Amino acid sequence: MRRERSKTHPASTQPRRDRGHQSDERDPYGTPAKLPDPTTCPTCGAIYRAGRWTWGAAPAEAQRTPCPACRRIADDYPAGIVTLQGEFARAHLDEIRSLARHVEEREKKEHALKRIMAMRDEDGALVVTTTDAHLARGIGEAIHKAYRGELEYRFSEAENVMRVRWER
Repeated sequence: MRRERSKTHPASTQPRRDRGHQSDERDPYGTPAKLPDPTTCPTCGAIYRAGRWTWGAAPAEAQRTPCPACRRIADDYPAGIVTLQGEFARAHLDEIRSLARHVEEREKKEHALKRIMAMRDEDGALVVTTTDAHLARGIGEAIHKAYRGELEYRFSEAENVMRVRWER
């Protein structure tokens, strides 16, 4: 069943966005088609089953293909960049790193592709890169909830990257 847009809606003359699998032109690390079931990642051990990557034991006959998260890590091409800056961030660096790792561990249990790629100091700021845009936003929101401050996020469709900035 196909829904029709209201003729009076401002977007009624615009075509609907593709709601299927992400194509290669939008996300070079998206899966363009279903992989054979089961497929395992030789790098991290994640398993592709029933259309999604999860954790678990892979059968011996499983096909071996790197998962999108491991491909992003190998290519150093993050989907999310979190920049944490300010005097407070520098003074509480260990706590903030620990909170970011905690958010990653919680998310990674259910979503095998949500991982922190790196945490590094750049020009007095802590920069966290992630394999998933939602994880980047989640880290920013957790830090904002714990320490307040100013939080901004912006998704760049041209780069296919979520940029999160927090400062206090």
